[in-house]
Amino acid sequence: MREPGDFASASVPRHLARGAAGFGSLAAAALLVPAVGPVSLLLAPVGLLALRGCPLCWTVGLAQTLSRGRLRRSCENGRCELTAVRGPTQEEVRDREAGRT
Repeated sequence: MREPGDFASASVPRHLARGAAGFGSLAAAALLVPAVGPVSLLLAPVGLLALRGCPLCWTVGLAQTLSRGRLRRSCENGRCELTAVRGPTQEEVRDREAGRT
């Protein structure tokens, strides 16, 4: 379940695809006005929906998507801190790929 204010996507490629659709729709909405008139502005809500509200929301979501699983927040006694989660070493990855756990 998502936390309130969580703009992250399930994966970086999915988030980048949402960004391309959102920014592309916003750009098309503005650039197509001379060619097709105000009807092209119907693309603007599509772009905002893909960006989940605004370009800044998308940017925050990109940072959250990139850091998900790499940082852990812990709070106790009114003090919060971020700690890096240690990933597997190269030797552990090689052993796992070779079937030696």
